[in-house]
Amino acid sequence: MAGTNRKLAASKSGAGAAAENTPAIILIEPQLGENIGMVARAMLNCGLTDLRLVRPRDGWPNSRATSTASGADMVLKNAKIYETTEAAIGDLNLVYAATARDRDITKEVVTPAQAATEFRRSGSTICGILFGGEAMGLNNDDIALTNKIVMVPLNPGFTSLNLSQAVLLLAYEWFKLADQTPAAELRMKDSQLADKAELIGLFEHLESELDARGFLRVKEKRPVMVQNIRNAFQRANMTEQEVRTFRGIIKSLTTFPRTED
Repeated sequence: MAGTNRKLAASKSGAGAAAENTPAIILIEPQLGENIGMVARAMLNCGLTDLRLVRPRDGWPNSRATSTASGADMVLKNAKIYETTEAAIGDLNLVYAATARDRDITKEVVTPAQAATEFRRSGSTICGILFGGEAMGLNNDDIALTNKIVMVPLNPGFTSLNLSQAVLLLAYEWFKLADQTPAAELRMKDSQLADKAELIGLFEHLESELDARGFLRVKEKRPVMVQNIRNAFQRANMTEQEVRTFRGIIKSLTTFPRTED
């Protein structure tokens, strides 16, 4: 569904780039159509076309987005709408969260330049960047679904960016590496990174069994414990095979009786 516009041809974008996988830009609860239009403009400037909107406040399509897109109509036309963050990132293998706020959450933080380099090195891996709403940004539940945090190094006394500025900064770092793509790193032959749908299935399987066995019994602590568990797995950058193995481990531990020596 959302992957159909991921292949970017130079004849369509005018950017002069060859066809390739491009990062998806995912906006969580964007508020103003004008901001979505400016994001589309920033994206197409850097050769990105995969725009995903999660619960846009004013609905979609939005006529105000067109007026500020300044001709980036193809991005708006192909935008995909989702009800949940999980659905929006389900087909992606590598997802970073763009945020400038300090978080009580354990996750590696990289600059836009580092993120762009890692995306370029990932080869056929399908990548995306989450951006939060204009007022509150991303919440910890969304960040817990991502692999890393991207933070733009700015004047520490004033770090305010609007949504399209943040998108442009990250998109440009990706675009300017077009002629400097590092050689592909060695990868596992028989498996690739698990996509987010597979990881979310693992999380839900594990959390269901932990609920059943009372590990998450303290209601007040459950959200933070779940976030910590998910973050631990996200940092592992699990492959498809590793996800299947862990699900088999969970099933074994909850199905078969303990054997004695």
